[in-house]
Amino acid sequence: MKNNRQLGRILTRREALALFRAAGTAILVVGCIPKKSSSTQAQSSVAVLASSTPACVVSPEQTEGPYFVDEKLNRADIRSDPADGSVKEGVPLQLTLHVSQVGSNGCTPLVGAIVDLWHCDALGVYSDVTDRSFNTVGKKFLRGYQVTDAKGNVQFTTIYPGWYQGRTVHIHFKVRTNEKSGQGYEFTSQLYFDDAISDRVYTQAPYATKGQRSQKNADDGIFQDGGEQMLLKLTKNGQGYAATFDVGLQMT
Repeated sequence: MKNNRQLGRILTRREALALFRAAGTAILVVGCIPKKSSSTQAQSSVAVLASSTPACVVSPEQTEGPYFVDEKLNRADIRSDPADGSVKEGVPLQLTLHVSQVGSNGCTPLVGAIVDLWHCDALGVYSDVTDRSFNTVGKKFLRGYQVTDAKGNVQFTTIYPGWYQGRTVHIHFKVRTNEKSGQGYEFTSQLYFDDAISDRVYTQAPYATKGQRSQKNADDGIFQDGGEQMLLKLTKNGQGYAATFDVGLQMT
């Protein structure tokens, strides 16, 4: 476990690709956790994929956090609250996750996996939880899941998340497979954002009403444990942003 965590921090995307070219074949070092595991410690997983799939995935597992709720909301657009139809305001974000299964012959799309996504709103509030500063029980905004298609993809329409005391800007996601059989696997982690982009977004409404954020990536203890590998590469998409992120899972 210790060696894996060190690898997740040291092996960069560029270094992994160089290693791949030197070896002349795919190198697969991926960690996963059985569903029944109670561990919440960050575990590193690295997948150097074959040329027909994403070139490299470096994906450390990170803590689930206190705000996961299994709402069973199958939807791509997670901005609304099903209770009253209200829609959370914020800079639009189109997020695609490409999930692959890592095997001895390389990586293939993982079909039929459940991918949950959840995060706070523009003012740092999560839905359907009780916190010291808010109670949103019964609300279900900014939560939902999709099932990976034949290409291993899921796509969500959401907003750029806000921030709250003690954490940098992030989105939570969880991948689950074979849940009904009791033999499934879970992979849980967090996605992060470039600080400069967050600074620009937070000058806009409704983010600006919260004031100056207190914590950036370098100051976040969870980000420091592999967060650089989970940074989204955002591109402009109309009035908002879009990003695609690759996740590799070893299922055997």
